[in-house]
Amino acid sequence: MTADAGMITGRRQAPSRLPVRGVLFDLDGTLVDSAPDLGAAVNRMRIGRGLAPLPDAELRPHASAGARGLIGAGLGITPAEPEYLPLRDEFLGYYFEALCVRTVLFPGVAALLDALETAGLPWGIVTNKATRLTLPLLDALQLRWRTGCIVCGDTTPRAKPHPEPLLAAAGMLALPAMECVYVGDAERDVEAGNAAGMSTLVARYGYIRQDETPDLWPAHGQLDSAMDLLSWLPVGGHRAG
Repeated sequence: MTADAGMITGRRQAPSRLPVRGVLFDLDGTLVDSAPDLGAAVNRMRIGRGLAPLPDAELRPHASAGARGLIGAGLGITPAEPEYLPLRDEFLGYYFEALCVRTVLFPGVAALLDALETAGLPWGIVTNKATRLTLPLLDALQLRWRTGCIVCGDTTPRAKPHPEPLLAAAGMLALPAMECVYVGDAERDVEAGNAAGMSTLVARYGYIRQDETPDLWPAHGQLDSAMDLLSWLPVGGHRAG
């Protein structure tokens, strides 16, 4: 079975066991709920400009897009505008100062990772978040030394949606890309995973905006909760090696 087999768009597909030997995760919006701390950084920018802070619920759907999404939602500035770059640096500075105050694992993620490790399925992280932000966050959450690989937005020359980060991660796990599944909450995650020849699953519990249509993304399946992933994996009887 190739990574394209069973891919359906336009409707939900019932879980089926994917022939994979490794799992790769997006970080923000998939493994960790970092929206409160990301939102706090942009609200600090708003307060500094005499603007009222925005509620978490308003900023949360934009968290998966990082600085670009949150600066757009919080200040109405896009990357095409000349003032964006200094605003991005200000945002990232504030976020770095408090990147794990209210950030937590999504419900079920701790049990999921325990189950993967018990089953002998290696797992790794592929994120567009910069290394200088990713590693301290993983340290704070006690994940850094559990994961089989960490590929950040500046690890490879090109970030997602290019497949290069995912191919690098598969290499770090010593697995062919087609024997990995990539789980993420953004359309670019699906695009990158498919381009790498991997199976792809959408974390619907993550940061998906109301105007997005994840059922139409060309993924192999959808996850309503982190533990739903186990229904797609050959966890029964798998042994590493």
